Parts: sequence; structure tokens; C-alpha cells
Amino acid sequence: MSDTIMSVLILTAVVLTGGAIYVFRMGDRRRALLMLIAALVMFANVAIWLVPVKGPAAMGKSAE
Repeated sequence: MSDTIMSVLILTAVVLTGGAIYVFRMGDRRRALLMLIAALVMFANVAIWLVPVKGPAAMGKSAE
């Protein structure tokens, strides 16, 4: 399930980046900047979730 969510987040961030480039070329710099910031937040969230964690505190593991 989490793999699907990560894939959707990455695809959405890529589409937002492409949309930001398109909007920037059309002349709306503020909207393009906001779209880029949203894409960067998505990339950062995925990067945080994919960092390996040592020990029993790893997400998805049951506390035993």
C-alpha cells in the first residue's frame, strides 16, 4: 500500500514540476513558484519516508 502512495506522490510531484514550468512560460511566476514549492514538499516527504531506520522503531514493524 505504501509503495502505491509513494509512486502517486512522485508522479504528482513530477506533473506539478512540469506544470510549473508551463505556467512560468505563460507568465504567471507566483503560481509557478507555489507549484514548485508543493512539488518540493512532496519530494521531501517521499525522501523522509524512504530513509532506512535501524532498530525496532522502523515504520511498518510490529512492536514486540
